[in-house]
Amino acid sequence: MDYHKIVNFFFELGMLKKTPRSGYQFLGSGRESVADHSFRVAMIGFTLARLSKKNLDPFKVVCLCLFHDVPEARTGDQNYVNKRYVTVDEGGAVDDLADALPFGDELKALLHEYRHEQTPEARLAHDADQLDLILELKEQNDLGNNYAAKWIHFARQRLRTTIGKVIAEQILMTDSTDWWFKGHDEWWEKGRKDE
Repeated sequence: MDYHKIVNFFFELGMLKKTPRSGYQFLGSGRESVADHSFRVAMIGFTLARLSKKNLDPFKVVCLCLFHDVPEARTGDQNYVNKRYVTVDEGGAVDDLADALPFGDELKALLHEYRHEQTPEARLAHDADQLDLILELKEQNDLGNNYAAKWIHFARQRLRTTIGKVIAEQILMTDSTDWWFKGHDEWWEKGRKDE
């Protein structure tokens, strides 16, 4: 076993922490790395699989979510404007990465499944990807960026599953600060516990 190649893969994954999601340049607010995005997508994917009435494998959904943007360590994050003018050899990037890994065929299969959305798990992973975007856009909209609402419209159109659409509606009805602010007056009135 060539562990050097495995360690190189781990270093390459670190590039995702340094690779910004490029669409926020156009929105004018918000920012995150590809790794930031992939983490929440995986958590959303697990949750969607558990909520789904189709008895799906949540761990497969998590793997699809975690690996869906791994090629961007080599290709960068291409936003929708970039994609109109720049041709990216994602297949070549995936092939080269997979050739260096003992689980390369599994990596290629996961990415193929994700890209082609032929399984219920892949459709849930796609919805998790869009729901993460919708959450970020809702936060930006709540902070006053009116353009975010226009983007939400298009992200909602890309949702494939019933549970994804239900969760998107709930996101839009929820203030992004409710989880820490609403109903927690005692946190603000009493201050620290040791006071």
